[in-house]
Amino acid sequence: MKKITALFALLTIATTTFAQDWKVDKGHSKVAFIVQHHGISEVDGNFKKYEANMTATKADLSDATFEMTVETASINTDLDMRDNHLRSEDIFNVEKFPTMTFKSTSLKKKKGNQYVMMGNLTLRGVTKPITLDVTMNGPVENPNKQAKNFQVGIKAVGKIKRSDFSLGSKLTTAFVSDEIQIRVTGEFNKANPNAK
Repeated sequence: MKKITALFALLTIATTTFAQDWKVDKGHSKVAFIVQHHGISEVDGNFKKYEANMTATKADLSDATFEMTVETASINTDLDMRDNHLRSEDIFNVEKFPTMTFKSTSLKKKKGNQYVMMGNLTLRGVTKPITLDVTMNGPVENPNKQAKNFQVGIKAVGKIKRSDFSLGSKLTTAFVSDEIQIRVTGEFNKANPNAK
């Protein structure tokens, strides 16, 4: 029993020791979405304020976990009147729900640099599991030799239903589609550039 306990302790220490944090480079990242309007056109938007980080213990990042927090009031669709409505109680209700969060629960490789990510999205106080198709480029050494760090590029795409989160429940699908397309792109830098 003592040997098992000691082994478990060593494994815990090893995992903690080799876990690497990756921080998002917001200048080369975007949290975007697309909805269909009146069944004939698309409206896209994004969120200007968010935090995201990735943690992994394997060099190829195949065990990476992701967390993201988005400020709902930072929504931007290039039309002030629409953005104000989206912030209102009818849609995101930003005063009561100032953030939405995503936490990954698994990352499974399909082939090459293609993965499937499962995770929990919390929006308007409702948490639902979602699935995202992920493309992971890297990790690679930053071509800017002065930076002396490693980078990885992530693209995650998927779909959710706004009805699952009581998002704009007064809007019929004749006006705005129930389905929302998600497209998140991110460039991450290793927090400790000297770590291998």
